[in-house]
Amino acid sequence: MRFVVVTGMSGAGKLTAQKMLEDMGYYCVDNLPVQLIVKFAELLYDSERDKVVLGIDVRADQSFDEVKQALDEIKEKGYGYEMLFLDASNKTLLKRYKETRRNHPLSMGGRVEEGIDRERMILEETKANADYVIDTSHLLTRELREELENIFIKNENYKSLMVNITSFGFKHGILQDADLVFDVRFLPNPYYVDELKQKTGNDKEVQDFVLQFEETEVFLNKIKDLLDFLIPNYIKEGKNQLVIGVGCTGGKHRSVTLANEIYKALKEDDQEYGVTLNHRDIGN
Repeated sequence: MRFVVVTGMSGAGKLTAQKMLEDMGYYCVDNLPVQLIVKFAELLYDSERDKVVLGIDVRADQSFDEVKQALDEIKEKGYGYEMLFLDASNKTLLKRYKETRRNHPLSMGGRVEEGIDRERMILEETKANADYVIDTSHLLTRELREELENIFIKNENYKSLMVNITSFGFKHGILQDADLVFDVRFLPNPYYVDELKQKTGNDKEVQDFVLQFEETEVFLNKIKDLLDFLIPNYIKEGKNQLVIGVGCTGGKHRSVTLANEIYKALKEDDQEYGVTLNHRDIGN
């Protein structure tokens, strides 16, 4: 039997992940009272179900230490489980809470930021001990589904690091949550070529223009060498999310073209990490 405990930061997508797993044939139970967790595991292993998900989270009405004790007791009794931890950056979580106008379970009527900080401290050890950590900050719904399918249906190797490549325009503001930022404004700008001005880096004509220069080729080779060195070391240190920002003036031509090329290069030899691509300002 495959028993999966799903937990993580509030707003990171736990319920979404559980619904996806339910669609994949898992029997899902969410937010059992802590006193019933051990009993649930005992009944589970006496049943005929072969795929089960238990959702747990931090709530104001119970101590998460009690939840951890219950999970420890489950293991002591020989009932094995895997833990999936859903995470997201504080900025992303705050944005989601503002959009939904919901209160954080630990904000106690105060600021959402304080609730997020408290929850992250409480869950620090749980995240460190999780079997799988998925950062949803830059994941589309379909990308989250693909990641869950790879782990829990196809049984493929878990990709502990998700690399997100995002193009942006400096005039719209620098990418705030980027780990690495590359400024490609040193390249000739297609914006000043009349027939290319209204096109983007997703169009072949713009790509041909940007990629024709020797500087572009040298830049891409150096970026690839740098990432070939950095990514394995990030994985070794347990990093879950790497955000690479590629910026030009407006975020439509050069940055889009270069972000696409970096994405393709990483995708070709992608073994231990996942890769996603986003063009933040292409529609501005």
